[in-house]
Amino acid sequence: MRPSLIPGPIVVGRAIGELAVRGLLVKYVVASLFRVTWGYLAALVIAIPFGLTLGMMSLGEMAINPILQVLRPISPLAWIPIAILWFGVGDVSAIFLIFLASFLPLTVATMNAVHNIDPVHLAAARNFGVPLRARVADVLLPAILPQLIVAMRIALGVAWLVVVAAEMIAVNSGLGFLIVDARNAGDRYDLVIAGMVLIGVIGVVLDLLMRRLERLDSVRWGYATE
Repeated sequence: MRPSLIPGPIVVGRAIGELAVRGLLVKYVVASLFRVTWGYLAALVIAIPFGLTLGMMSLGEMAINPILQVLRPISPLAWIPIAILWFGVGDVSAIFLIFLASFLPLTVATMNAVHNIDPVHLAAARNFGVPLRARVADVLLPAILPQLIVAMRIALGVAWLVVVAAEMIAVNSGLGFLIVDARNAGDRYDLVIAGMVLIGVIGVVLDLLMRRLERLDSVRWGYATE
């Protein structure tokens, strides 16, 4: 490979500055974060209650878990043709792919977290006549929260990976689209690397934000300390 094809840090910095001047930097970053936010939040809202239900109902888990285990190894990117067929080219397709990428691991992680709870705690709550809603809110959720936050952090990382890949095919904006568009321009490898740098930096920031949840007093007990 010719060394001239790989731009240096100064050239990449200038490319990022060019994006900012043209108004594309904020536009593409916001577009990618918008898709991740909606797809990821939709997965959280549906996957956590669903995983809790399956974890507490053995018959439901026996019926649904095999389907989840078949779907889980399928790459979310394999759904791109179906997403385009259903929703067309646009934000909805990308959000759907992010939702799938987050929903399946979050559901399985929530279900497994329920299984890891000492059954004595739930049995004691039942024996004291604690209503089901209170058992879930005051016993179940606090007990699984440390494991759940780890799963949420991993799922967010996967969602960020998927949105970049989805934007290379299913939409015409965002950081993934920036990389493809710059590549198609022929000699704008500075923009390609700039897009990669932006993706990495934003990914680190998102991970740091999720790690702050692990410092909450309500979940710190679930992590090993020195």
